Amino acid sequence: MHTAQASIDAAPASTLYRRIWRWHFFAGLACVPFILSLAITGSLYLFHQQIDDLVYARQMVRDPQGASLAPLAPSRLIERARRAHPGQPAAFVAADARHNAQVDLRRPDGSVLQVFLDPASGRVAGSIAEDERLMTTIKHIHSLAVAGTAGRALIEIVAGWIIVLMASGAYLWWPRGRSAGVLSIRPGARGRTWWRDLHAVTGAFGGVIVLFLALTGMPWSVVWGQNVNAWLTGQGLGVPAGMWTGVPASRLPAQALGALPWAQQQAPLPASTDPHAAHRAMAGGAAMPAHEPVAADAAAMSPDAIVARLAALGMDGGYRLVLPRDAAGVYSAIRSPGQVGGQRVVHLDQYSGKVLMDLGHADMGAAARVTEWGVSVHQGGEYGTPNLLVMLAGCLAVVALCVSGVAAWWKRRPAGRLAAPARRDGDRLARGVIAIAVVPGCVFPLLGASMLAVLALDLVAGALRRRLPRRPLSP
Repeated sequence: MHTAQASIDAAPASTLYRRIWRWHFFAGLACVPFILSLAITGSLYLFHQQIDDLVYARQMVRDPQGASLAPLAPSRLIERARRAHPGQPAAFVAADARHNAQVDLRRPDGSVLQVFLDPASGRVAGSIAEDERLMTTIKHIHSLAVAGTAGRALIEIVAGWIIVLMASGAYLWWPRGRSAGVLSIRPGARGRTWWRDLHAVTGAFGGVIVLFLALTGMPWSVVWGQNVNAWLTGQGLGVPAGMWTGVPASRLPAQALGALPWAQQQAPLPASTDPHAAHRAMAGGAAMPAHEPVAADAAAMSPDAIVARLAALGMDGGYRLVLPRDAAGVYSAIRSPGQVGGQRVVHLDQYSGKVLMDLGHADMGAAARVTEWGVSVHQGGEYGTPNLLVMLAGCLAVVALCVSGVAAWWKRRPAGRLAAPARRDGDRLARGVIAIAVVPGCVFPLLGASMLAVLALDLVAGALRRRLPRRPLSP
């Protein structure tokens, strides 16, 4: 009686285990190349500053002999860069104790050339095409931006499946009275057993970090990230709605400025206005959707005056100054240090120097602040070297999970067969599978769509398998 009851109780658990194992197997096998790419490129990008300083030392690293000399004015450095390379000045980054000044020039084909100059002498130390920088390439591979929107959508799906893999892996790892191969590799383990234990133990100790990396990578995603960003902005949980009171808005999105805090990327930029024209604010003090044409004789402030204005506002360095693109453009100072508390973006009218917006981390909505913190930790910048090392450990754990998972399967499979976990005809979609699949599938739409596609393929494959006649056994 007890034995029969135990068998009955074990059946649903066995069915659930087998079903989750099957999904875990197929998801892992299909996503391994992309997950490996995310881990390797992500671990490299964690150290992008150090790698840039090493690879581009001739262009970027400042001559220490001139470190004590007073720097030239920004306008003079910008002019030196223009004389060396044709193009429209797009941005300026002041030199620091280690690095040369940088002037970004937008070339006729729309690409950006980064010109590096000794801040004291104005000597051009070299130039780098922005889209040819090593770390730019690594970043584009990491996000599959090299494949366009379709590639970014694929990476979003893969990141979603990482979440599913970690949830299903936790269920498969759960001890259920076992002690061997749970928190340590079994003594004397060899072959498939050793790889299986390595997979389980790595997941046990690194799973939380891997899950954190997957979740905090979602803000950059092409569907979920952009839509959540737009929703937060619309609800006033990102950029506060009050910031637009009496401020004319341009049609240019803020993400056109380049590197910018995530919460501000979907908002429009403010616009500069003709200092001689009278403007009317919209009823209720909302943002003005348009502005008067700027007179041809309106004089824009020089970068030197804007830098002095920013210094008076407490921005005395460590920022990227984006220059106005056209007559309605603004000066935008973007300070994005590793820690989110130091983030600050200031938009100034190019004619009057008036502060149109001054947004620090504390000005953002609560949801945006939490998201920005996650992004900062994801990039290894929030807590210095310990943060970098923990995120690196997460990337290495992903590599170990991929290699050990594939190795364990390869050693288990008979020659010439896939050897996927069997699905028995009587298996039902248990509640645990539904919970593991439906919750993240609803939160992340592209993941949910891919789950439905996989489920449909699995059902079709099962139906075909039942209809096809079984091969007779060889004598």
